[in-house]
Amino acid sequence: MNAAPEQRFSDRVENYVRYRPSYPQEVIAMLQREAGLVPQSVVADVGSGTGISAELFLRAGNGVHAVEPNREMREAAERLLAHFPNFHSVAASAQETTLADASVDFIVAAQAFHWFNTPETRAEFTRILKPGGRVVLIWNERKLDATPFLQAFEQLLLTFGTDYTAIRHENVNADALSAFFQGAYVTHTFANEQRFDFEGLKGRLLSSSYAPAEGQPRHEEMLAELRRIFEAYEVSGQVCFEYDTRVHVGR
Repeated sequence: MNAAPEQRFSDRVENYVRYRPSYPQEVIAMLQREAGLVPQSVVADVGSGTGISAELFLRAGNGVHAVEPNREMREAAERLLAHFPNFHSVAASAQETTLADASVDFIVAAQAFHWFNTPETRAEFTRILKPGGRVVLIWNERKLDATPFLQAFEQLLLTFGTDYTAIRHENVNADALSAFFQGAYVTHTFANEQRFDFEGLKGRLLSSSYAPAEGQPRHEEMLAELRRIFEAYEVSGQVCFEYDTRVHVGR
């Protein structure tokens, strides 16, 4: 039986913290320039996970309410971000954030919206947003076929992933976004990348909820194929993950 969305990453936290990509600093600059983000803006980071996106906004001076139902991921964020006085950890869901009415200027969902794209979430976002507030949905979209390595890695996921095709975030298409946003929205795209040695590549793979974990069927077989791919495509001991970071901004 598949884990509930809010529990899927409970056994992946260490790898998630160490090997998941952050987001380009240009995202903050764009929101400051085009969406009115200022240091005084209050941000609700919904589905905040281990705090990767929350840290971007904290570094920009914003107060951030990091809303995350998964205890293990939330506690990781609390450890990593405790030194930011404007960081507030919230044990809650996207559908019931527990935040006050009209209390936030921006709602951010980074690498998370596909888990909670529901009418209940839309109603909750409307409730907690201040008049004129913005919703910002962010994904790092791994390029699937830009290089032979990325093609081989995608094939590995298709071969070994437990429910990869069902839950991949690319399933949130333009129709889903149009249905969620109240009116028009704008999409921005930024380049992003990560470089890994084999241990980093292994950690990046195992941070994904659909990759069989140690002790699960085909885990060892998957890692053997990962080693073969790495040795076939590494340059100077590294391989490169390339991403398009998509940022959708609306109300």
